[in-house]
Order: sequence, then structure tokens, then C-alpha cells
Amino acid sequence: MRVAVIENMRNTGLGALAQALDEAGADIEWFRVWQDGTLPRDVVGHDALVVLGGEQSALDDETHAYLPELVRLTRRFGDAGKAVLGICLGSQILARAYGADNHLGTAREFGWHKIGVTAEGRADPLLSSLGGEFTIFEWHADTFSLPEAALRLASSPVAENQAFRIGRAVYGTQFHFEANSAVVEQWKAEFPETIARIAPGWLESHAELAARHGRAADAAGLAIARAWVSLIERQEVEILSQASA
Repeated sequence: MRVAVIENMRNTGLGALAQALDEAGADIEWFRVWQDGTLPRDVVGHDALVVLGGEQSALDDETHAYLPELVRLTRRFGDAGKAVLGICLGSQILARAYGADNHLGTAREFGWHKIGVTAEGRADPLLSSLGGEFTIFEWHADTFSLPEAALRLASSPVAENQAFRIGRAVYGTQFHFEANSAVVEQWKAEFPETIARIAPGWLESHAELAARHGRAADAAGLAIARAWVSLIERQEVEILSQASA
């Protein structure tokens, strides 16, 4: 299993997704576009694509020249029937790729929040094990309209489109399900000035909040990660079956 991971800013971290990919024996190839702008040349070399979060918006083409090509790449992976996952900024890029509108600065959420699962989400492989509501980590100010071809899987009062699916295995999650307690600790250490500015008092309350919400969020995030990775495995089986037929 070959998975391309697009890192849009330094020290993003795969967290729960790293564990799920490791359990599946995946070979991860990192593309650190914040450093050199390099992207996969085509969709042939990887079975799946992951686009992580970042501080830029999905429309910052002038300052991040690789963005238009990344938008096209996510669509090509999806159109090829491969598993695609966009997290936070990645979900906003994915929404853009499928013709939705990006809304900048209209939906700020930070920290652990409750997410509601829609009827479609309760029937979807990604979220079906989580019931009607779960707690997960958020860090975003932007959001997007729902792509025309998408099913809304999860929602919150601040951001209506918290998760969506297009086709079999193209998923966008506005929330950071990959951000387990270790990743949140890393972000706390790496970006204290930014956190203090956007969420006054959170750093001081972190230990209490982590004790209250961390375990449940970690469990939900790992369940989501494993569910998405299982779709890559299913895709490989289908391809092998077709090849031997």
C-alpha cells in the first residue's frame, strides 16, 4: 500500500493516521510542499492521497504557488477511484477541487469540540462506529460550501460541513481526527504564540481539558483513521481481483 502525504506546513504530524497506516503496513511518501513545492507527478505511483492542514487558506495561490496544481491533483486521484483524504486545509482544498466555494475567516474553532453525525454519516464506513456525536480536536477559521457531488457526514453549529464523502473513498474532514493527545502536545509546544492569540486561556487550561476530552477524542480519531485506511485495503483487493479475472 503506497500512500502520498502532502504536508502544507512544517511539523503537522500524522498522529492517529500514522498508527492506522503502520498497522496496515503502508509505505508513506512525504511531499513537503511548504519546503520545495514538490508534488506527486501523477496518480499511478500511489494507492491513496492524504492532504494535511496548514496555516494558509485554500485560495492562497499567490503566496503558495503549488496550490492550483494540488487542487487538480486531488481531483485526479478522486476521479481515478483512489482513496483521498483531506484534513482541515486539506478538506478545503478538496472542496475547491470539486467546485465548492471556500469561505475565509467565517468559522473559527479551536480545541476539543463535539461533532454531530448526520444520518448519512451514521451509515458511512468512516463514522458509523461513533454513534450520533463524538468529541474531536479542531483548529480552523475557514470553511466551505458542500460540493455538489458530496454527502454531508458530520456537522457543528460553527461549521456546517465538518465531514463529507464523494464517491466511494474521497473524504474531507474539517476536524483534526489525526490530532491525538501527542500531536496536540506537539502543537502546544510548537505554536504557543499562535494559540495564545486565537484562544486566550487555552494553554493554561490545557491539562484539565486534555484530561477531560483527550481519551475519548483519541479513540474516535483512531477509529476514523482505521476506517479510512481500510478503504485503501479494499481498493487494492478489488484491483488485484480485476487483474486476475
